[in-house]
Amino acid sequence: MSRNRSPRRLRNLDRRVLIAASVTALSLTASGCVVVHGEREVLPATTKAEAAEALREFTTAYNKADKAYDSSLDADHVTGPLADIDAARLKAGRANSPQGNTAHTPLKLSDAKYTIPKKAGWPRWFVADTAANKGGTARWLFVFTRDGLDEPFQVAYLTLVAPDDVPQFKTDTDGWAEAVPANSTELSVAPRQLSQDYATYLESGEGKTFAAGAHTSGWRTQRTKDAKKPGRATQYIDESLTSGDYAPLALRTKDGGALVFFTTRHFMKQTAYAGTTLPDQNAAVDALTTGEVKQSLTMEFVSNEVALDPAKGADGAQVSVLGRIQGLTAAKGE
Repeated sequence: MSRNRSPRRLRNLDRRVLIAASVTALSLTASGCVVVHGEREVLPATTKAEAAEALREFTTAYNKADKAYDSSLDADHVTGPLADIDAARLKAGRANSPQGNTAHTPLKLSDAKYTIPKKAGWPRWFVADTAANKGGTARWLFVFTRDGLDEPFQVAYLTLVAPDDVPQFKTDTDGWAEAVPANSTELSVAPRQLSQDYATYLESGEGKTFAAGAHTSGWRTQRTKDAKKPGRATQYIDESLTSGDYAPLALRTKDGGALVFFTTRHFMKQTAYAGTTLPDQNAAVDALTTGEVKQSLTMEFVSNEVALDPAKGADGAQVSVLGRIQGLTAAKGE
């Protein structure tokens, strides 16, 4: 995707290039050439000042896009699951209100706390934990990520969690956090496996991997109720999403576990019984539906979750899903 760079970003880019060049120059010693490679060195993902600027830029772009129902206005600031959810929401909004969002209320974030891991390789990423003027007392957890110095930070994950559920993170003497590898064997479930295990659990309800809660046993109970609505049959398919911008990201917690952000995709198919028709859908669903709804409607959702994954062998070592934001991304009528 091509991006128009603002003067501020160009200045930031120039500064980062100069810093990178300086680091390389300083690594040249009399005994030989020893070059520092950013992709191999363990470095903080960013500074707190740059993290704060990324959050400000995201909020400004998000509010412009929401007010105009125009996804092009924040496309450079979102990626992964949030990009899918946000783009579909704005597409539906624009289809039903071409003049823009008449109910727009700007998102205002406050009390931001930044957790920045020190790691090698790309992507580099950090977590912003904020309060907001929406969502009651919930804390808004944003995960910003980028794949290179010449790329802007983009929000891949956004979840809302209760204030008491935000864990304490392990940090070094300089305050930098620790990123947990996706294939870590030190946790109850490797972060890379969490998406698939969650999808499997939602379909079967079996196993003891996940603790009971609103986004596990509670969600399965709600699905069972929805499936019993008269006049239709309802089927669910759950899938994992783990590659590219959907890769899980995990931060070490003080107790040795990790806070893991991950993505799943879900399909819900409703089929009307013979001689009946499905009830009318709301305007947002209609805006994202292709085909004609004659006998069935299949809806596709993308969901981003955040979970506490305990250390392997910890007492009562079950994964607790703390928050989930899900959005309809497409629908097909048949």
